[in-house]
Amino acid sequence: MLIFGKLTMQLKLQSMAAQSSALIEVLDEVFAKPFKEPLIHQVITAYLAGGRSGTRAQKNRAQVSGGGIKPWRQKGTGRARAGSIRSPLWRGGGVIFPAQTADFSQKVNKKMYREALRSLLSELTRQERLVVVEDFVVTTPKTKDLLAQLQPFEAPSLLIVVETLSKELALSARNVYKVEVLEEKSLDPVSLVRFERVIITVAALRKLEERLA
Repeated sequence: MLIFGKLTMQLKLQSMAAQSSALIEVLDEVFAKPFKEPLIHQVITAYLAGGRSGTRAQKNRAQVSGGGIKPWRQKGTGRARAGSIRSPLWRGGGVIFPAQTADFSQKVNKKMYREALRSLLSELTRQERLVVVEDFVVTTPKTKDLLAQLQPFEAPSLLIVVETLSKELALSARNVYKVEVLEEKSLDPVSLVRFERVIITVAALRKLEERLA
């Protein structure tokens, strides 16, 4: 179907109250892209590498504190010449070839990142692992209420994507095993790969569509 000059497709809009479903129009350029495994692998590798923290570090003689003056005069003491207590030869001095904090980040431009998200969303749609719901609301911060709403979606792991994360939903989901709630703006490729099924609200879907189209 063609809407405003753009090709669209239809997805099922599942009702939370009953086992009925309607149809919703979505853009082909976001939800009907081919699966690009090399690109997805590159983006996910870069995303995970960016989360690594290089904690190994040592100080050279310029970074060690102290050593503003000579420990003793140049001649007449009977001891070897010394210019600074920061010398690598001294205990507590700097290291000659110190280990430096590593930076594991890899460059991925915005175009590649967005294309990877589109490819993943399209593959989830083809595998019927993307579930669109009208809204996902938890009125009280109780895990029991959340589990009752998730009962129709039988899956080993679930990712819930909403437009704005409420305090009640965040508190209800924080202790549920293999269930995570994310705002649309925080959605990342690793989360789309980790979970067996993705539940997304219509509001979050439209925001995501606007961002990736």
